[in-house]
Amino acid sequence: MSTMNISLPDALKSFIDDQVSLRGYSTSSEYVRELIRKDQDRQHLRGLVLAGAESAPTAPVNGDYFESLRAKVRKG
Repeated sequence: MSTMNISLPDALKSFIDDQVSLRGYSTSSEYVRELIRKDQDRQHLRGLVLAGAESAPTAPVNGDYFESLRAKVRKG
């Protein structure tokens, strides 16, 4: 695992220390890693949403459509 040193103002360091204590993280590094992972997830989801928004429209769906999906899931 690589190491990265980050300079923070005292107020941000204090905030991070508080979050580590309040949220049950072992270290500030663990907290920051979790923030980065969540940011990566948000960026990925945003990309999927944008790709969907840019895709061609589909036919409207109704209850029958969702029932056919449920049937497929039940079949395995």
